[in-house]
Amino acid sequence: MRDSSRDAASPAGERAAVRARLTTEYAEARGRIAALVREFEGIVEANALVAVDDEHDPEGSSTAFERAHVAALLARERGHLAEVDRAFERLERGEYGRCAVCGELIAPERLEIRPATDTCVRCAVEGDRRRRR
Repeated sequence: MRDSSRDAASPAGERAAVRARLTTEYAEARGRIAALVREFEGIVEANALVAVDDEHDPEGSSTAFERAHVAALLARERGHLAEVDRAFERLERGEYGRCAVCGELIAPERLEIRPATDTCVRCAVEGDRRRRR
């Protein structure tokens, strides 16, 4: 059941606070991406100076794992940056703070911790359960 007494669009002060949180989240994600890119490039450069055959190099498998691990972290962080972009769009449309699945308001505590989220806890948990099946 929707609580129509609270609108998803925040008053100006709350909206500015949300924008500030999202801006911080965006800047932090960009910083993590830059650090991961440097780390990935460092791994690739260091590997270029040694063996070119990962399969027969005793350090090759760990280097390949490290490269894959950093690449996965980089992909995850880029995905998070896209989530923040979508949160900015929801804020502009006045939809920020409403669950994209059920339409209920997302708890302010959840938005404080995960400002880019578009689901309430209940729908997020149900979605995780469905994905695990």
